[in-house]
Amino acid sequence: MIDWIAFVVVLVAALVGASVVVSLYSLGIRLLTISGRTPVVAPAEFTDAITVITPEEAAKAAKRAEKAARKSPLTEGQKRLAHIGAWACFVLGGISVLYGIFLIVPALHRFVA
Repeated sequence: MIDWIAFVVVLVAALVGASVVVSLYSLGIRLLTISGRTPVVAPAEFTDAITVITPEEAAKAAKRAEKAARKSPLTEGQKRLAHIGAWACFVLGGISVLYGIFLIVPALHRFVA
């Protein structure tokens, strides 16, 4: 017999949890960009990669990020606040992932034993 109510509860909890984590991460990236600290990823070579970023493209992206940071209309205090908010979003997202793991792991012991 399948407990459909429990199934729906787990489905809704998973959708809400995933939405919270993704929203916190995207808000954190947005605040990090607003603060003038745009994350630029160094180029990497992968054997099966579809697209490989050349060092020239990475340098252009870094230059654009630096130019955007200089053009920001925010004061230094606002930039600092955005940077702190970005890290707060990252920490809250990490905590929510750890909380989800904390909820799942004890439940696994019931099925293993």
